[in-house]
Amino acid sequence: MGRFTLPIVVFIIFIGSLLANTVAFSVDQRQQALVLRFGKIVDVKHAWGSDDKPGLKFKMPWDNVVFFDRRNLMLDAPAKQILASDQEWLVVDVFARYRIADPLLFYQRVTTIRGAEMRMTPFLEASVKSVLGSQNSTEIVSGHRAELMNSIRDQLESQTKDANLGVEIIDVKIRRADLPAENADKVFLRMITERQQESAKIRAEGEEQALELRAKADREVRVILANAKEQSSKIRGAGDAERNEIYAKAYSQDPEFFAFYRSMEAYEKALANGQTSMVLSPDSEFFRYFGDLKGK
Repeated sequence: MGRFTLPIVVFIIFIGSLLANTVAFSVDQRQQALVLRFGKIVDVKHAWGSDDKPGLKFKMPWDNVVFFDRRNLMLDAPAKQILASDQEWLVVDVFARYRIADPLLFYQRVTTIRGAEMRMTPFLEASVKSVLGSQNSTEIVSGHRAELMNSIRDQLESQTKDANLGVEIIDVKIRRADLPAENADKVFLRMITERQQESAKIRAEGEEQALELRAKADREVRVILANAKEQSSKIRGAGDAERNEIYAKAYSQDPEFFAFYRSMEAYEKALANGQTSMVLSPDSEFFRYFGDLKGK
């Protein structure tokens, strides 16, 4: 019997490996899987939102397993010509990234990645046409791309949810949005003209505001100067009145000394620069203190 032992062992191992392959399978961390029994889904493995972990799984020998990618997938739509709101044609190339969020619903609705792309490509093209068709060519070519891409993503997400495809849209990117070669020069020239008109308008508005500010500042300066002159006149008048009062008191106390002091002030002012020439009579009242300290 010993000579039959090795073949039996080999046969048992072979049968065991066949059975193991029919009842066990492995799910990679980048995958999610559906278990099908006679075409009916009986189990979902490692799907988004579930607690199931990747690794070795088991099934009945007559079950089939369908694997789907758990990573982000790309939906690449062909480049299309889009008519902008200013009636200019643009060549737009976009792509979307998505993932299979519900493998059960995905399998029931589209079955394969190819089926999903066939369903989603018209949605992406319609979203691009709807969003970019409402913008002028200048905004699309050189405007705020981020807002436009977010709007396209939101519309695409809404359409895929309405269709129950079991996918989640991650984002949409505009790879290229250019003018066709035949009318690029014409549109660029128009864009330059529009920018020049806009800059001229801004400069005119700036000059108008500058004139208003200057006029306002001039008015304020005149008002401030007028108030200052008025105040200085009042102060000067009060000072003169006080000075005259002081002079009057001094004169009443000693008229002779007051007359002498006033004459000294007159001499100082008249001869301050040392080059003053005066033609006066020698007996003029102006020189009365030159010959006599008492001015006689």
